[in-house]
Amino acid sequence: MEYGIIGRSDGGFYRYQGWPTVCIDENGVLYVACSGNRLGHLCTYGKNFLYKSFDGGKSWTPPMIINDTKLDDRDAGLTYLGDGKLLLTYFCHPWQFYDGSRQWINGYTDAVTLPMATGLMDGYANLSEEDNAYGSFVRLSRNYGNSWEKAVKVPVSAPHGPIKLKNGKLFFFGKEFHSDDPEMEGGAIYAFESDDEGSTWTKLCMVDFPDGLTRKNMHEPHAIELPNGRILGAIRAQGEGVPHGFSMYLCHSDDGGRSFTHPTCLGVSGSPPHFMLHSSGALILTYARREAPFGERAMISYDGGKTFGDEIVLSTAYIGDLGYPSTVELPDGSLLTAYYERYKDDKFTSILYTKWTLDEIK
Repeated sequence: MEYGIIGRSDGGFYRYQGWPTVCIDENGVLYVACSGNRLGHLCTYGKNFLYKSFDGGKSWTPPMIINDTKLDDRDAGLTYLGDGKLLLTYFCHPWQFYDGSRQWINGYTDAVTLPMATGLMDGYANLSEEDNAYGSFVRLSRNYGNSWEKAVKVPVSAPHGPIKLKNGKLFFFGKEFHSDDPEMEGGAIYAFESDDEGSTWTKLCMVDFPDGLTRKNMHEPHAIELPNGRILGAIRAQGEGVPHGFSMYLCHSDDGGRSFTHPTCLGVSGSPPHFMLHSSGALILTYARREAPFGERAMISYDGGKTFGDEIVLSTAYIGDLGYPSTVELPDGSLLTAYYERYKDDKFTSILYTKWTLDEIK
């Protein structure tokens, strides 16, 4: 395996980066979106960054800033639609979310940044309704990420965004997040589709909660369309009643996402999920382990997600603030998995990658 850096800041106050997604275009160009320019895991300063690599991940451009709202621009999903079109997903909490939990200020500030962070929170009381436009959003680029159209609010959120189906539609497997739809159940997992590149969305179904669990346990889903048309979904689960307190539940749909089977637990320690289908037919599930031993993990299925092989260690870490790995296949059949972790003994997390092959883990 080969390890490398996508984005790392080694100076200044705003060095924390997290929650990346990687995708690749028809020319082999790699794109990674994330949330950067942060004081820490929880703060109000986040911006959405976009990195590009034109040489298979050997080098990366400086980050382009896509979003820099008055709020915290978080969890960046990225989907390549073809013909130079990229779809970015992200979300913003309302400022009151941070005002109600000001402990983040003490957790991520020092003598220099404390007055700045405190002053910012005090100033949020004067924020206009327009600038407090919180929720989950998508933005479309038609020119390989060089410019972006206006944000469109969507009813659900997921860290790696929607997928493109073989019929050309977008399928979004996500968690309700500050939706404007009064008929949606707050915090539930839903399936949506779009036939206009994310401008409008149609609700397909709500997914059952696993036995004994509620919306407080179920978060951050991802889905993939298999060659036979089945849509396989995985959902982050956490809290009491979940194996290891942090795992994933699987479900599937054989009717285009209009209904899903009752979710069942995969049982491994780690989450949230990301699926990727390799040209060999291997289904790759990546996720992060947040109990010792910490790090990024993968499992492979050769039967469409019915069973998975042994856990594969993609990275090791010494602290549990990490994860959200996603994977793409490079032109030579090798794999690149992007995630966030601390680089060596840094005090802040960076966007890193592991390059690997299916042959080396057999």
